[in-house]
Amino acid sequence: MTQATPTETAAARPQLVRGLTFVSTTALVIGSIIGTGIFFKAAVMSQQVGSPMLVLAAWVAAGLLSLAGALTYAELGGMMPYAGGEYLYVRTAYGDVAGFLNGWMRCVVAAGGMSALGVGFATFLSAVIPMPQVWVHHTLHLLGREIQWQFGMKEVVAVAVILLLGGLNCAGIAFSGNLQSLLTAGKILGIGIIVLGAFLFSGGGSPEHFRPPSAPQWTGIQAFGAAMLSALWAYDGWTYMPMVAGEVKDPERNLPRSLILGVVVVLALYGLANVAYFWALPFHEILTANSTAHRDALPVAAKAAGTFLGSHGPAIMSFLFMLSVAGALNAVILSTARIPFTMAHDSLLPPKLGHLHPRSLVPVWAIIAISVWAGILALSGTFDQLTDMSMFASWAFYALAASSVFVLRKRAPDAPRPYKAWGYPVVPALFVLTAAWLLVNSLQTIPVESVMGIVLILLGLPVYFFYKSKAAGAPRA
Repeated sequence: MTQATPTETAAARPQLVRGLTFVSTTALVIGSIIGTGIFFKAAVMSQQVGSPMLVLAAWVAAGLLSLAGALTYAELGGMMPYAGGEYLYVRTAYGDVAGFLNGWMRCVVAAGGMSALGVGFATFLSAVIPMPQVWVHHTLHLLGREIQWQFGMKEVVAVAVILLLGGLNCAGIAFSGNLQSLLTAGKILGIGIIVLGAFLFSGGGSPEHFRPPSAPQWTGIQAFGAAMLSALWAYDGWTYMPMVAGEVKDPERNLPRSLILGVVVVLALYGLANVAYFWALPFHEILTANSTAHRDALPVAAKAAGTFLGSHGPAIMSFLFMLSVAGALNAVILSTARIPFTMAHDSLLPPKLGHLHPRSLVPVWAIIAISVWAGILALSGTFDQLTDMSMFASWAFYALAASSVFVLRKRAPDAPRPYKAWGYPVVPALFVLTAAWLLVNSLQTIPVESVMGIVLILLGLPVYFFYKSKAAGAPRA
């Protein structure tokens, strides 16, 4: 008897409702990418490389790398337009173990990205409603580094917003898609206000701000790689939309077009925003903006808004930033929940996670599980620590998923491919090689977070073998 392939299994599982149009799918791509990173990360990147021009170069390099990945994923998504995204790509190309570890990473490790969005929401809200309450604070020493951990009102708010949006995602895919379009429009408006305000109404804006206070010095390839990784957090999100491919209308056409268009739009918005930051603010103001090193400072975007909106600028912009974070969090919860749903149907996670609600026809139990876990992670670390941990783990599998395009071109040359990756094989190869370099660089520059990511991924192996043996011992229908 011939065993069904992963793609045949995906096509045969209970069908989700294809309720996402081209507009809502593109909004999902943009909304998944634009979250907190564009409003925060210029500060830590400036600390890493010490030069405005190197910061901008890191943003451009990260944007082009993300576009190369999107071009590659567009082929895979058009070829396999089912729920699961990269989990399905990796499992089809490399087998069950690799596929499971990818899905496990998404469910367990990369949920740190959702947690960081919750933390970012609480940080922006604290600019409007002060939340000084900290009930527990500890300094942890791990692998020669100090990690600050605290529990207070900000952490409570972070968990609450994650659970709230998780609940809203249980209402149905059409409602989630419309909510996503609205939130995405709000975040684009926020970036537009910053860009136009900084260039047209910021009295202190100057091209001199693009020069560092001292003679610029090349800080080394490792520091530039660390800055790229920080920028990649802000670009992270283009991989999420393919996870809901089973709910996209006309996915063979809309999925590749939405993915590529969404990344190009974000690349342009990010470029404009960062140039606006450096135009409006002296470099030392960006260096001392909110980051792990300056936890109580304003985010760099709020500082830039303050140059043309006055003393009320940070509070006004914080409302727009919260819309942005909520949009990204909504998109990530919506997308990521389809991974445990798909894995449950492959008998690799508890069956309950694969159930669709009889009325909303969405995987409610998978949404609840991923939201609760993200809430727990939101209590575990600072914004930058959460993003670094999740980014290392994510990029390990981005490289593996992108490389599957080579495997499947060879193994299934005649399979339908509505879109073929532009620049193949050069563009996918550059993406995979650069991702591999970033992983090595991360092990050298952020060893604690990288090792934590590796350990959490490997913890998935006993879970895989447990469910695999359980499925093998189950009686056949």
